[in-house]
Order: sequence, then C-alpha cells, then structure tokens
Amino acid sequence: MAFTKTQIGIAAGAGVFLVLVFLGYLWWLSNQGPVLARSEDHDPLTGLPVSIRMNPLRDRSTEKAANKFLRELRDGHCDELLHGWEHDYHKKYAKYICSSEAQHPLVSWQLIEWEEAPPLIILHYRGMRQGNSGGEQSLLTVTTEHKGAEWAVTKYDAMY
Repeated sequence: MAFTKTQIGIAAGAGVFLVLVFLGYLWWLSNQGPVLARSEDHDPLTGLPVSIRMNPLRDRSTEKAANKFLRELRDGHCDELLHGWEHDYHKKYAKYICSSEAQHPLVSWQLIEWEEAPPLIILHYRGMRQGNSGGEQSLLTVTTEHKGAEWAVTKYDAMY
C-alpha cells in the first residue's frame, strides 16, 4: 500500500504538533510551583487538604532532607540527630521527641501538604506507627530551612 504525499504530510504535521504540545506542557510544568492542585475538601480535624497533586518537576531537595531526617528517626538515631537541639530552647522538646519516638516507632510516611513560608518550607506527612493494634496513623510536620547550600530540618512536630 503506497502513501500519498498528502497523507505523509498530514502524519508528519500531526507528529510535530504532538511533540510541540508535549514540550509546551513540560515548559508550563517547569514554571509552576511544587503543588499543582489541592482538593477543595479539607480534613475537619487538621484543616489540611484531603489530597494534593504535586508537580513532578519540582525541586525535591527539601523532601530529601526531610526524608533523611525521618529515616534516621525511624532507625533509632534520635539522640544523635537532635543533639544539636540540646543547646537551645528545644532541649526539653528533643528529649520528649526521642522518648515518644521510642514508644511509637515510625514505620512509613507520605507527604500530604507542602507550605511555603519563606525562608522556611513546612512539609506535612501522614505517618504509620507501630502500635498495639498493628498500626496507628499520625500526623508529622517537618520544617526545613535553607542553610548554606543545603536544606536542614529545624523543627519536627508529631501527634502521638
């Protein structure tokens, strides 16, 4: 079956059009913030949106810092992790966090909200903890601040 020049031109034009639409979408995504959409429904207890749609092209360096912090908490390195907090007003709070994390160890977590409050970024997570009944959900908040070339965790809050 032979193709005519018109058919080949239409196919080539459609292919170029699809490539341009795709590149335009990538350009649009690269100019958007980290959160593309939040649901209209909010959790009545926390006020957080029920779901969010994250930008796949977002800068994930804050999330990497928060995930590293949460992994170290989960792996039992709380005292070493919060040792730097011992010298300021977080001293008693650091001891409370470590004892609470030992009693209710974190198993997994999922990002549910992203707040920007320059120079801070506040990440809200829904976490799963070990409990007597197999597993308990809790809310975690990790506050990060840009220090030098990296993001550092400056505050951690959790509901136990």
